[in-house]
Amino acid sequence: MALLYRAEIRPTKLELIGSWLPTRSWYQGPAEPGVRRVSACRFDDPDGEVGVETMLVQAGDGPVLHVPLTYRAAPLDGGEPWLVGTTEHSVLGERWVYDATGDPVYLQALATAILTGGGEAEEYVDGDGGPEQRTPAMTLRGSGTPGNTVPTVGPVEQTTDGDPGRIITGTVALTVHRVPGSVTGGPHVLTGTWDGGSPTVLAALTLR
Repeated sequence: MALLYRAEIRPTKLELIGSWLPTRSWYQGPAEPGVRRVSACRFDDPDGEVGVETMLVQAGDGPVLHVPLTYRAAPLDGGEPWLVGTTEHSVLGERWVYDATGDPVYLQALATAILTGGGEAEEYVDGDGGPEQRTPAMTLRGSGTPGNTVPTVGPVEQTTDGDPGRIITGTVALTVHRVPGSVTGGPHVLTGTWDGGSPTVLAALTLR
């Protein structure tokens, strides 16, 4: 499950994304984007330490973009190339926000979902009377089968920041499509569904 808080965040996630997107080679949109949220959901971190969010955003009249993020209470060792920025959370304090394609927690969650047919985490919002469940805004589904063996993703050996973004480790090669639906993904894929649309490929995996 993913536990969320009713909190103020400064700067907001969308403000951070709006400053970061124009620095990416795969970005399509205006030079000074006003970014809007299209949809989002969460993956679960089994250790409960890292927030893992799959976000879809749009800048101006550009295409919908796939921007997975992770949220940490301290800097990720070696994570500077993937740092989107820092923000102040009124409940959790300072948070380091990363492009999740460089975060091992996200990569493991992504591989697990793809290979086991998993999906988004159950979402709960911290309320006065305790956690209250809410329905995620989008659905994720891996193409695999429950019970499949999932290798430890391990350290990143090589990355390509583009569309698609490619992350290679000792056990898997992961592909993250920045523009959903622009390409197909192969036999091991993660699809996303939002706003009543058809499932769209967000990411793919190849075992090494």
